[in-house]
This record gives sequence, structure tokens and C-alpha cells, in this order.
Amino acid sequence: MFSSELLAANLLSPVVLAFALGMLARLLRSDLEIPAAIQSYLSIFLLLAIGLKGGVALGNNAPDNLTLYVFATLALGVVTAVSAYFTAKLWLRDSRLDAAAMAAHFGSVSAVTFIAAQQFTERSGQPADAVLVALVVALEIPAILIGLALAKGGDGIRWHQVREVLTGKTALLLIGGMAIGYLSGKDGIAKVDAMYFQLFQGTLMLFMLDMGMTAARQLRGVGREAFRLGLYATALPLVHGAAGVALGHAIGMNASTAAVFGTMAASASYIAAPASMRASLPEANTGRCITAALGFTFPFNLAIGIPLYAAMAHWLSA
Repeated sequence: MFSSELLAANLLSPVVLAFALGMLARLLRSDLEIPAAIQSYLSIFLLLAIGLKGGVALGNNAPDNLTLYVFATLALGVVTAVSAYFTAKLWLRDSRLDAAAMAAHFGSVSAVTFIAAQQFTERSGQPADAVLVALVVALEIPAILIGLALAKGGDGIRWHQVREVLTGKTALLLIGGMAIGYLSGKDGIAKVDAMYFQLFQGTLMLFMLDMGMTAARQLRGVGREAFRLGLYATALPLVHGAAGVALGHAIGMNASTAAVFGTMAASASYIAAPASMRASLPEANTGRCITAALGFTFPFNLAIGIPLYAAMAHWLSA
């Protein structure tokens, strides 16, 4: 059952409040600004830290059904990308090119939303399984490739486009961080614990502050399409999130892990997918995709979606 206490606890968490402060700063036309170099540093820090944490946990206790998890995630990425494509064609009345760009964004995953969902389960006292770090990468890759394939039609995908997806910042830092954490082990990682684990929460707050300012900036230019785009960017993630929670439960994930898995499916990329689309499909309206993903989907999931997916997961597990 959906809990008002659960929702209130999430809304009053430092991460969500920092995001709200960023949006407020933009609405008040404050001169608050985080330099681009620091923005880049914050994202690199968070991705590497979560990769390290996942690698250490996998080294201690890798699940026996990891292969099943990966294949289920790949299938989920295909389904969410295809559904995002056809929904964009029908509801937003997009061209094939713009619908394909939406498919890449809404079939992919937001690493920051994933981190926020993990933090939510940790606050609840039942942290999600660390294997999900690997699944973030598995969910991101097929969606972007499918988006490119839908846009290209019969022309197909070139190898350099596949390479760009596999070597992008998100995939490289998460996979690399996992490898370092796995090979170093708990004792080895203890040497950098103060940097990557004890400072994690504070760094995440700074990143969310910047995300709030960016989201508010994106929302300013929505214009007449606000209703259609807003409904697309909130209703579709709800459907994807419910499907992700149900699939996670079906393949044996516990409630907390299924909740984060559902959140991953409900999220939309505003880092990896835009970079890939801009490089491979420069004629697509990538800015509109970022507005939908960051201006609508991200705050919706952050404030309401994550507790809702957690409630769904616990209801299925009851």
C-alpha cells in the first residue's frame, strides 16, 4: 500500500531538498551557478563511487542468477525503448527521427535516478542488491542502439556508433569502477573510503542542486507542448516502472532490489543518450528529449516515483 509517511520521508530527504533548492534558485533568478568543470567532476565522482561500491559488494557475494538478471534487463531495455518510440509517434505525433530519439532517452536509464533510488532503500533499512550497478549498464546499451536503429531504418547501425555507446562516460566509469572494486576487495578500497564513500552524500547533494537549476532552466522553454510532453514524460515512466518492478519480482529479486530495478526502467537518460544522439543523429531534436527527461521525468521520479515503485514492490512481495 502507498504510504504517506514513505512519501514524506522521501520528499524531506537532503537529496530531494537540494534538488528543490536548485529549482527555487532558478525561479528566483539567483546568480547561483556551479561551474561546468565542477559539474563534470561531480558526475565523474558519483559514477565512479557507485561502481566501486557495486564491485566490492559483487566480490563479496555475487548472485548465482546474475546471467538471468542481465538477460532480463536487456529484454526490458528493448521493450521500454520500443514502447517509448510508438508512444511518441502516437501521442506526441513525432516524426520517425524525433520518436527514435525519445526511444533512446526513455528506454535508457538515468544513473542519478538509480543512485537516488539506492539511497532511498538504504534509508529504509533494506538496501538493494549491489548487482544493480551492472544492470544499469545493461539497460542503457540496448535502448540507445535501438533508438539509432529506428532512426536509421534500413541503413543500419555503424560500428563506430556501437563503440561510442560502449565507451561513453557512464558505461566506462560504472564498469571500470566495478572492476576496480571487485579486484581491490573490501580491504583495498578501505584506503579510499574517506574519499568515495564518506563524502558520497555531500557530493550527491551538490549534484542535485545543479540538477535542480538545470531542470528549471529546461522547463522554461516548453511552451505550448507542456501538457502533451509532461504527460508523456510522467505516464510512460509509471508504466515502465510498474513493468520493471513486476519483472524484478518475477526473476526473484527481493522487494528493495525490485523497487530500484523498477525505478531504473522508469527513468530516462539525460547524459549518455543525449551524447549519443547528438553525435549520431544531429538533426534530431535532442533538446526536447532532455527537457522531457530532466524537466519532467527526473523530478517526478525523485519526489513521487521512487516511493511508489517501492510500495508496488513490497505489495508484490507481501
